[in-house]
Amino acid sequence: MSSVAIIQESITALATDAIVNAANEELRAGSGVCGAIFAAAGHTRLQEACAAIGHCNTGKAVITPGFALKSPWIIHTPGPRYTDGKHGEPELLGSSYQSSLTLAKNRGLHSIAFPLISAGIFGYPLIPAWHIALESCRDFITDNPEYDIRIVFAVLDSRILEEGSRTLRKILPENLRAR
Repeated sequence: MSSVAIIQESITALATDAIVNAANEELRAGSGVCGAIFAAAGHTRLQEACAAIGHCNTGKAVITPGFALKSPWIIHTPGPRYTDGKHGEPELLGSSYQSSLTLAKNRGLHSIAFPLISAGIFGYPLIPAWHIALESCRDFITDNPEYDIRIVFAVLDSRILEEGSRTLRKILPENLRAR
């Protein structure tokens, strides 16, 4: 049965089938979650794998091996930089989640860990970011009832965790919330 959970943990410590990198379009090591993933996976090998792909448009997703991570795969998705919410940011952010989940499904992966995409240095406001993230997951699960996937959001900050948990209870029916 598919489920969604939010935990306070480093995404780099998880052993899900894939973790998601909040990437930039050039697929280069950045700061925040992206920098932590590159450091934990092994910067040189991951950068070589990303360079072989070359580019990923905002809202799309690509995959590389996880290298030194517990997770065998890294799905890279560039989320939008937030301006004012009137320049396609909500649609692009939703597409980042949908593209990542679709890529996981196409690869036969049944567990995935997300950061809260675009809510760090890309400046997406926290509450709208949670709404889009959780609505995207709910919609994916609803649209793919035959496919079981465990979705985990890994956050480090207790305030972000609390807001995510409140939003999770509002958006997802109880049967989709991890126990």
